[in-house]
Amino acid sequence: MNIDTALKESMSITGALGVALVDYESGMSLGTAGGGDWFDLEVAAAGNTDVVRSKLRVMSSLALNDSIEDILITLRRQYHLIRLLDTALGARSTLFLYLVLDRDQANLALARHYLKRIESELQV
Repeated sequence: MNIDTALKESMSITGALGVALVDYESGMSLGTAGGGDWFDLEVAAAGNTDVVRSKLRVMSSLALNDSIEDILITLRRQYHLIRLLDTALGARSTLFLYLVLDRDQANLALARHYLKRIESELQV
């Protein structure tokens, strides 16, 4: 699955408002779908690189021998889901999928399941 297909698949998740594929080392977005005038996905994606970097620093400081699957931020009206991606060989990449969901419409468990499937099929 290529980036455009992955973004389209992500937007088909019930309640999806926007999605971005982001490199947390550079803060650059490799692609976005959804969002709009009310929600700038480029700004949000770049800002969430700080969230990922911060959590990775804390894990390193604590010498945790583990990896992040996803990070969930709950707002009153939205879920913001950050899914860190593994490579095809199972190694950690520097990419994450950032999905914004309408809280009233979304099923969080299903959204996580679909993102995991998309991750497994995505080739960058």
